Amino acid sequence: MASPSPSLSWRNEIVRLLRLAGPLIVNNLSIAGMQFADAVMAGRLGAETLAAVAVGGSVWFIFFTLVLGILMAISPIAARHYGAGAPELIGRYTRQGMYLGLAAAVPVMAMAHYLVPGFLEYIGIDAAFRDLTVGYVKAVSFGAAGIFVFLALRFTTEGVGRTVPIMLTSLMALATNVFLNYVFMYGKFGFPAMGAVGCGYASAVTMWLLVTVLFAHMATSSSYHGMQLFSKFSPPRAAELREIAMLGIPIAVTITAEAGLFNAIALLMGTRGTEITAAHQIAINFAATMFMVPLALSSAITIRVGHELGALELSRARYAGGFGIFVCGAFMSASALFLFVFRDAVVGLYTDDPVVKGIAISLLFMAAIFQVTDGVQIGAAGALRGYKDTRFPMIINIFAYWGLGFPLAFLAAVTYRLQPEYIWGGFVLGLSVAALLLTWRYSRLSKAAIDTLPPHRDHDHC
Repeated sequence: MASPSPSLSWRNEIVRLLRLAGPLIVNNLSIAGMQFADAVMAGRLGAETLAAVAVGGSVWFIFFTLVLGILMAISPIAARHYGAGAPELIGRYTRQGMYLGLAAAVPVMAMAHYLVPGFLEYIGIDAAFRDLTVGYVKAVSFGAAGIFVFLALRFTTEGVGRTVPIMLTSLMALATNVFLNYVFMYGKFGFPAMGAVGCGYASAVTMWLLVTVLFAHMATSSSYHGMQLFSKFSPPRAAELREIAMLGIPIAVTITAEAGLFNAIALLMGTRGTEITAAHQIAINFAATMFMVPLALSSAITIRVGHELGALELSRARYAGGFGIFVCGAFMSASALFLFVFRDAVVGLYTDDPVVKGIAISLLFMAAIFQVTDGVQIGAAGALRGYKDTRFPMIINIFAYWGLGFPLAFLAAVTYRLQPEYIWGGFVLGLSVAALLLTWRYSRLSKAAIDTLPPHRDHDHC
């Protein structure tokens, strides 16, 4: 067996991974900052405004997540072509992704204006803030076309490894969103005070600013000229649209399956009283914040694997994916250790209520357990996306989260009325099974890719 290539050194790989992931971590934390700012600024206007922004944000998030997952397919496609030294092929997928984003905005806006009002009434949203919620959803939907086109551009630049522009635009968006919230929600500089609806308009304007700035950067920077992003006009092409959709729809279903489990368990916790619901929100908020780091690492893993596969460096691709999964698990292990030691102090940041604190502390103990497997599963999902393997992970996630995790949580919450930490057992079971099966899938797939290629085509294979 040949000696290991320097390119397989963990030192080299950690530098490559973090160079990509660092800006994406800042991006994810900026997005979390926008959500935090919306909640805090809405809360100053009263409970009804806060509730409207919270519920309306959840409705918008469903629309956004579905389109996000589909357009996320552009990242591994761009990474493959970039790694293969064929950047001129990337532009056609970017343009088709932009068409897809514009097309998706039409039904999203239609549903926001014509279906959401009846849906919120049907599920029993309190009439005290239902109209405010509808107003928020309608307002934010005006930014749909902008943010969906932005996603096509974002996943293009992400796929070729240029993640700093994503970080800079997200920081700009955070500052802009807070300022526009101040103007539209509170009625400053001559604008009327629009409350929750103003929050929606602030988000919509920020979305259009995002796409404008990133488009201008990518159109003028020499770093993108070889990709021929906007140098030619091409009409919608069925082949590229089909490739994006076939790869992206399973990603969208996978993301929605996981997010759906968390939302479903939140509803189950909501049936158990105010204190349990408040404790759940505290614990899940902290866990979600920590998750932003492996989420960014997962995107970086997709890029690293895609680049190596495009260059037919299959051993390097396998190593990059496996090492990335390890880093995700290691970070979340450190986060879990932090929670074990400091969970009392963490809860103290949120509340002084002794009942809520006691429940939240017990839930953070469970969070410390599932954080490790959560890190592993998101890392493995990112590595598999690099191989353009999305259907099998979709099946795994649906099985793990809805075949195992949710039934366990439902039994604990509704059938047996057990303590809240047992309801969170659904998280532990679902995420653990997903982590195990996705890692197994990655190991088999990456090894099979090496075994099926003649040794002379893979420089590091021995």
